[in-house]
Amino acid sequence: MRGARSPLRAANRRPQRLVRSPRSSLIGRSPPVASRRRPAAANRGRARGWRGGAGRRGRERRARHGGVPAAVRERVRAAGAMSPVWSLGAGLLLLLLWVRHRGLEAVLVHHRWVFVCLFLLPLSILFDVYYQLRAWAVWRLHSAPRQHAQRVRHIQAQVREWKNEGSKRYMCTGRPGWLTVSLRVGKYKKIHKNIMINLMDVLEVDTERQVVCVEPLVTMGQLTAHLNPMGWTIPVVPELDDLTVGGLIMGTGIESSSHIYGLFQHTCVAYELVLADGSLVRCSPTENSDLFYAVPWSCGTLGFLVAAEIQMIPAKKYVKIHYKPVRGLQKICEKFTEESKKKENSFVEGLLYSLEEAVIMTGVLTDEAEQSKINRIGNYYKPWFFKHVEKYLKADTTGVEYIPARHYYHRHTRSIFWELQDIIPFGNNPIFRYLFGWMVPPKISLLKLTQGEAIRKLYEQHHVVQDMLVPMKSLEKSIQTFHADLNVYPLWLCPFILPNNPGMVHPKGDETELYVDIGAYGEPKRKQFEARASMRQMEKFVRSVHGFQMLYADCYMTREEFWDMFDGSLYHKLREQMNCKDAFPEVYDKICKAARH
Repeated sequence: MRGARSPLRAANRRPQRLVRSPRSSLIGRSPPVASRRRPAAANRGRARGWRGGAGRRGRERRARHGGVPAAVRERVRAAGAMSPVWSLGAGLLLLLLWVRHRGLEAVLVHHRWVFVCLFLLPLSILFDVYYQLRAWAVWRLHSAPRQHAQRVRHIQAQVREWKNEGSKRYMCTGRPGWLTVSLRVGKYKKIHKNIMINLMDVLEVDTERQVVCVEPLVTMGQLTAHLNPMGWTIPVVPELDDLTVGGLIMGTGIESSSHIYGLFQHTCVAYELVLADGSLVRCSPTENSDLFYAVPWSCGTLGFLVAAEIQMIPAKKYVKIHYKPVRGLQKICEKFTEESKKKENSFVEGLLYSLEEAVIMTGVLTDEAEQSKINRIGNYYKPWFFKHVEKYLKADTTGVEYIPARHYYHRHTRSIFWELQDIIPFGNNPIFRYLFGWMVPPKISLLKLTQGEAIRKLYEQHHVVQDMLVPMKSLEKSIQTFHADLNVYPLWLCPFILPNNPGMVHPKGDETELYVDIGAYGEPKRKQFEARASMRQMEKFVRSVHGFQMLYADCYMTREEFWDMFDGSLYHKLREQMNCKDAFPEVYDKICKAARH
């Protein structure tokens, strides 16, 4: 009859209604209730397919799955597996829309952390992995010493080719400017003859002479990783992993052990250079001594450095470090000077958090440690070192820790001192450190490569990165000047001994003198700060106390003011003798503000 319901039709319809019910349940509605009329016996097998079977087992399955068919359950599981992918895709789409709305330049300037976290941190990891694997392979295959001579001959050939072409323009290294640790890129690279120098390997570790021979592009991170497992280190290990031996010699380098050993250049015992005529020469305190003393701070304007020999000292496992908060500027200067004069201190360092507050740290090398006081500060999830030190100041308490030696040498690397807090404001947050700290820091070279003109101008006008080397006797006056002209905190204090050797940098008198490096890195808080005027005022003060400015930083001095700060007598004499005037620019023309962008 037309009005009666066929059992067969009912059995065939119910599965269609129930297949849709799980979808409804996913958005918060209960599935429709199936008719309680049992299907015809002839069609019960079909019914079991959607009801989960008859009897006790069927009831258990229905109770367990809520009447949801297996096919639908698979769909739901697949959707769950894809949800992270969809979420990531949606997030990237929203990010792109936001960047398009705000403008790429505005995002890179005001929200630079977005670009750094998504792109530069992963690229930095790949960069590091490549160079670490390369250094390991070169050393394992012992190919560096064999290839060194060949590479040096290639450099000599390039110089002779330049000479045969008529020496029409100055020479410089072909290394891209963005690869250097200096915040600026030299304009001269585009107009000078680029000499390609691919020298980045450790050549020899001589334990009898306690000397390591390296090529100029070996980094501090690479060198300490190579020497420490062998039980050796170098006396002065400048902070950042990416600083190169060549940069530390041609410029300068310092560390908290410098109150004993001096600057990085004072730990070197010999250099090899390719000169303007293509010849290869070796210089040391007893061989070509004038050239040996003139090379530091010359910025590659006397020849191309191709190898250096550096002193080694036995390494120990830990640095036992004492933290002492000090308040009052006069007391800070007195305590810092006192500790810097003690030769029993292997390391001396100060962090000045305001004009009247500082933490002074002293350390000694040791092989023994109290297990409960070991702090592996270099682990990626640990707080940034300057923030860790600040806790002692806030708690107004002294402290003692044992830091593994290599962790101590590179304690400021992860936060690039405190520069990273301006790039990734939440970088020291525990969640960020545990999830992404293993990728920190971004490579300084990549930050330079991607900064763009807007960021460059912003940094130039509203950001300071300067190291001024002043006599220890002028420390209090110097800090007051930094406060008045810049008002940047923290300030880094690092003592060093400056011997009266020939060259561009030496004390005013005839005797060795204790100096201090005052490092200012960050955004000046001084009202109406103007970069050029403020830095010229700072440079004038440093000249007045017979101090020196590190040459990696922005230099606003005139040529006359520059040579008033530095002793150019030996330097200019050698440039005349070795015919460097037509081969290399003068050092001032490479480091002045007009030569960099």
